[in-house]
Amino acid sequence: MMKLSPLLLSAAAIVGACSAGSSSTAAPADTAKLDASGAQPATPLADAPFTVQEVASFNEPWAMTFIRGTRLALVTEKSGKLKLWQEGGSTLDVAGVPAVAYGGQGGFGDVILAPDFRTSGTIYLSWVEPGAGDTFGAVVGRAKLVQGASPRIEGLQTIWTQSPKVSGRGHFSHRLAFSPDGKYLFIGSGERQKFDPAQDMKANLGKIVRLNPDGSVPADNPFAKEGGVTAQIWSLGHRNILGLAFDGSGKLWNQEMGPKGGDEVNLVEAKANYGYPVVSNGDHYDGRDIPDHPTRPEFAAPKLWWNPSVSPAGLVWYDGDAYPGWKNSLLMGALSGEGLVRMGIDGERLHKSDRWDFGQRIREVEVRDDGTVWLLTDGEGGKLLKLVPKR
Repeated sequence: MMKLSPLLLSAAAIVGACSAGSSSTAAPADTAKLDASGAQPATPLADAPFTVQEVASFNEPWAMTFIRGTRLALVTEKSGKLKLWQEGGSTLDVAGVPAVAYGGQGGFGDVILAPDFRTSGTIYLSWVEPGAGDTFGAVVGRAKLVQGASPRIEGLQTIWTQSPKVSGRGHFSHRLAFSPDGKYLFIGSGERQKFDPAQDMKANLGKIVRLNPDGSVPADNPFAKEGGVTAQIWSLGHRNILGLAFDGSGKLWNQEMGPKGGDEVNLVEAKANYGYPVVSNGDHYDGRDIPDHPTRPEFAAPKLWWNPSVSPAGLVWYDGDAYPGWKNSLLMGALSGEGLVRMGIDGERLHKSDRWDFGQRIREVEVRDDGTVWLLTDGEGGKLLKLVPKR
């Protein structure tokens, strides 16, 4: 096991809080096929309850969100563009977006709508910016989207910054999600491939952060009285968070890439410590062992994990009826796993249910308000795919 700094060892004593206490919801009948750690074989698309329709192409797409009640979607491209796409129509560049530090895993990140978007037009964006010297960090901002023939954003305001900015261009995470009541913004903040910051309470790296919509800190955050970036922290001990999603009973789930193996899906609770880098169900890339979760029960363990890795990307809760048996599931993209993973939710339990083999790296998963599922494939020439339900 690696040697840990006194600060890390001290912070590691912070353990998970009690369970969320939400009521159990029945899982789809075909779940519980495998235990939490089992290898999950992929099913050919020919056997899927959908056909795949390619509808658009983008350059290194990273995230998307549909504008409810329309056939419009916003799509971020990692190199620094925001696109307004219309089904059956044009794809337009949105003006007024911030300059991004593009390189490695850095660039433009997530895009989501404010809970009051219908009246305010406000959207939230994440991206990477440079710092002093050769350092970088993710930031989150909000602005008003002006639609029309020449779409643009106005009044962009930065409301959160990764702290500290550090060297390297990996593990920014910068995924965003609003709580179902619209009161709180949650941000996934990666540990930036620096390990120890995930346990350092004076940094917001390797954490899930909870803020008010204007970027201020809620008074009831678990560490609010500590002040500074510590006050922002909702949970800690995370690695590279590439998906955040609330389910129908209000529980927050995240997925994150493990090191060599050990990709995780966690039920996120206030003040909980998920153990990285003290524990992981994977190992370091240089071959050094990391103790598994069962060796340190004071840390919150993942609900599911994968070894070998599937490299998770994108996470969304599905409660529609378009695909038989999918109601009350989490859907997750897989990069190295080149597919779509479905996990059935049963209260606070999660089950590996389906894994569909697309033969392409899946970067993002979204659900439109008509219940259809849409995917973005990764990289140059990334495709927007619609999963058309079979009738």
